[in-house]
Amino acid sequence: MYIDRRYRPRRRSPWPMIVLICLLAVAGYLLATRTRFFVNPFSPLAPTPTPTRSAASYLAEAEDHYLAGRLSAAAAAYGRVTELEPQNADAFAQQAWLLTLLGHPNQAIELARKAVELEPSAYNLSILAMALDWDGQYDEAIKIALRAVDKDPLSAEAHAALAEVYADKNNWTRALEEARTAVKLKPDSALVQRNLGYVLERQGRYEEAIAAYLRAASLAPKLGFSYIGAGHSYLARGDYQSALAQFQKAVEANPDSPVGYDALGHGSALAGDPDRAISVLRKAIEIDPTYGPAYAHLGRVYYTLLNWEAAIEHLEKAMSLGVRNEEYYYELGLSYAYLKDCKNAVKWLEKALELNPKSKPALDGLKLCARG
Repeated sequence: MYIDRRYRPRRRSPWPMIVLICLLAVAGYLLATRTRFFVNPFSPLAPTPTPTRSAASYLAEAEDHYLAGRLSAAAAAYGRVTELEPQNADAFAQQAWLLTLLGHPNQAIELARKAVELEPSAYNLSILAMALDWDGQYDEAIKIALRAVDKDPLSAEAHAALAEVYADKNNWTRALEEARTAVKLKPDSALVQRNLGYVLERQGRYEEAIAAYLRAASLAPKLGFSYIGAGHSYLARGDYQSALAQFQKAVEANPDSPVGYDALGHGSALAGDPDRAISVLRKAIEIDPTYGPAYAHLGRVYYTLLNWEAAIEHLEKAMSLGVRNEEYYYELGLSYAYLKDCKNAVKWLEKALELNPKSKPALDGLKLCARG
């Protein structure tokens, strides 16, 4: 059989298949873009929606932090509650209370005022009085504290706040009366026992003060301000070892607060350990770069070490953060005087004299500058 090998079958045209593929592609695109049941593999997935946290969840977080002694974190969480629930008086009051303990009463005052505006209870008024007192606004603080007592004569917190303000106003008799009234009303309150300790400390009754502070600490071990109060009373008695032990407990109770570190650093300096003092005070500043007392205490350490430049740097930073204190004013002024910069020295020495016209170091500094 003869086979014609030159034969080639006739090829079919490719165009029908190309048209079919194009039609399928168009249909697929339309299906992908116009229906929610088809997942387009060539388009990125839509982001998964993130649920918004509720005020209740932040409130629970704040309480957890508070119970663990993380006061800064608790204050921040209460702040989120107030943002989500601007009518929540309790959240404003708790944030104000914590910021006061963290050494920022100036920030706490407006929050406490908001709490009082929303709910003028004796408790909220007491927190406002405390913030004002810790900010040095004693005259207004005593008015608010008296208002709190009038609002509820059975409020232990109101009497405790009034006792603290009376102590700062040097009205010893009324301070002790109010503190003891608060204890009778609520003997198991850490705040009440702490304020009794403060009143006794201000009167120089250090043994009784320490006992009250330690009772407060036993009632609320995660509130470091009771340990700090006890430490100050030990310092006044010259018992540096016991004082530093109490300050260390404050650090452990509230590790995210600069206040305990500041007390421990200052106490270490007074105990004659400037190297430890510098290290601990730097830690306080690292935790909260806006905490003025730590800069002041660090400046004082450098002043005692005759490091005038470092003293000036840290003392001026403290002043810029609102610290007002005769000792720090004249130490800053003398640091400038020892560097032969009397123009700046006189400014700070005169500020010390505004607080105490008989300030001997300030007067000596002015004489030093006058001699040239």
